[in-house]
Amino acid sequence: MNCRYCQARLDQVFLDLGSAPPSNAYLDASALQLPEAWFPLKLHVCGECRLVQVDEVQHHAALFSPDYAYFSSYSESWLAHARAYVATARERLGLAVDDLVIEVASNDGYLLQYVQEAGIRCLGIEPTRSTAQAARERGIETIECFLGRDTARAVATSHGRATLLVANNVLAHVPDLNDFVTGLATLLAPNGTLTLEFPHLARLVEYCQFDTVYHEHFSYFSLHTAMRVLSAHGLATFDVEELPTHGGSLRLWVRHAASKTAPSARVAALLAREQGEGVLTYEYYRGFQRRADALKDDLIEFLISQKRKGRRVVGYGAAAKGNTLLNYAGVRPDLLPWVVDASPHKQGKFLPGSRIPVVDPSEIHRHQPDVVLLLPWNLREEITTQLAYVRDWGGQFAVAIPRLEVF
Repeated sequence: MNCRYCQARLDQVFLDLGSAPPSNAYLDASALQLPEAWFPLKLHVCGECRLVQVDEVQHHAALFSPDYAYFSSYSESWLAHARAYVATARERLGLAVDDLVIEVASNDGYLLQYVQEAGIRCLGIEPTRSTAQAARERGIETIECFLGRDTARAVATSHGRATLLVANNVLAHVPDLNDFVTGLATLLAPNGTLTLEFPHLARLVEYCQFDTVYHEHFSYFSLHTAMRVLSAHGLATFDVEELPTHGGSLRLWVRHAASKTAPSARVAALLAREQGEGVLTYEYYRGFQRRADALKDDLIEFLISQKRKGRRVVGYGAAAKGNTLLNYAGVRPDLLPWVVDASPHKQGKFLPGSRIPVVDPSEIHRHQPDVVLLLPWNLREEITTQLAYVRDWGGQFAVAIPRLEVF
């Protein structure tokens, strides 16, 4: 395999999770009688640009299918994050009603609804039919396509170029990185601002967040590498924020390099920190496999010990990261009989690989389990607040990342 950004030959494996089905390929009951396709799941590090990446083992159109089951609006904390971002961007950029805000990978309109409420013109670009339709039902105009050079030109011709272009948690999801970033540059107005959010590679390594590795995440970025990719397409990062979302993310503020916007001190400071941590060296990635294996073993031992004690453990959150964890650990319904999820789009289905059933959250109150394992550990505070009643019968919560913890 060659690097999807610089085309250098990849010869260093950062992490090998064996094989797994696509993490959002939830199964209907009828599919339980059929085989599933499992694909290798490995992380490579490019020796030239230090882009961390997985193989493209399945076409992206198959991964982001018309019945894609991830809807952003079912997380209250994520909605609050989107609302706060829109308020910040409006104030910082002085957005007016005649400006155009475009979000790439706009999902179900979770963010653009707040732009729309402010009376500012907005447009969503979303490749999955199920979420695009949900956005349209909110009254948000949504174009159903994958962004690239050609589609960006078409959108710019039909709707204009964006004063604010939003790309939250999508940079990692594109196999043709150069075509996508060219599309961003094409769609951004000459004096416009692009913001990108993505999980920070440094936090993935620091907290051993190996469960964030799955086939839909083609790439994993440090600030160094993200800036290098953007710069190659005429885009300059002038500010960066460190966010708590997804276990630690970055928000980049970007403009066309021709604008000559001076970068903030935060950009230089974070670049220096990354370099000090060793992000640009091979040594930085050594030992990660051993750490991931230890967390996997801890989870298996915990679930087996609970079963032998006659204690019931169930899961919360049919999240993609949870599917990576469960499949790598080999967890099946004998150790985790079911997982609840607030999204009706997942209820009644089965997790890919493990084939654990997904049920309505009311099942927790009905069965009163001893332990609720939180698979989307990044939503720990939100979920434990929602499920505070578990304490009424002496129930506990558990997470497996960044370490096994029962509380």
